Amino acid sequence: MKTAEHITSLVQDGRALAIAARTAGPEAPVPTCPEWQVRDVLRHTGAVHRWATAFLMERHTAFRPLVQEQALDGDDLLVWFLEGHEALVDALVTADQEVECWAFLPAPSPLAFWARRQAHETAIHRVDAESALGGAPGPVAAEFAADGVDELLTGFHARARSRVRSDAPLRLRARTTDTDDVWTMQISTDVPSTVRNAQGPADCELIGTAQQLYLALWNRLPLSTLTLKGDPEVALLWRRTSAV
Repeated sequence: MKTAEHITSLVQDGRALAIAARTAGPEAPVPTCPEWQVRDVLRHTGAVHRWATAFLMERHTAFRPLVQEQALDGDDLLVWFLEGHEALVDALVTADQEVECWAFLPAPSPLAFWARRQAHETAIHRVDAESALGGAPGPVAAEFAADGVDELLTGFHARARSRVRSDAPLRLRARTTDTDDVWTMQISTDVPSTVRNAQGPADCELIGTAQQLYLALWNRLPLSTLTLKGDPEVALLWRRTSAV
């Protein structure tokens, strides 16, 4: 996906998150994140938006810690979230294409990284806010969802900090039914390695629409929403160890 497409998704999902949060109310429990209320979704996502904006606008080239908002609540918190979301969108739209700043996953450029990362950060937390309303979340476009699976498997879980490990070598495959995307993760005692469109057997294969895979692999839907082929223990290993 192009950076402009990620920014468009960020705009839409940020607004949808705010609408869901306003409708549910700050005290509503969040089923997809059982320890959270809606206020926690707003505080966390708003803080991440400001954190990302600072890298782009102030051009920090080294890691800076995330500072969580703890004081605001109610309408003030919602306004604070919307202001931070708008500032992030503005930063992405107006940033120099060649801007140099810190990023933590491979990408064509820091700008491309932050647009992609914040689009998916906001989409997942939009789903969290909508879960507080009950029922199914709003749709996630298939191409965007597949892009999010790719970021998760080839980005987050290609880092040394990934906890997806196994004493015995295993292969976990994820396959979409609506975008023809396939990822195969090699799990061992070392850092996981994921390749696209690999052939050959897998110990476990998870099959679903891109949206189903995106939300299930981010632990926002139960694995039972997917078709599972092979050893279910491999899928359970993912569920136990894949949180980022």
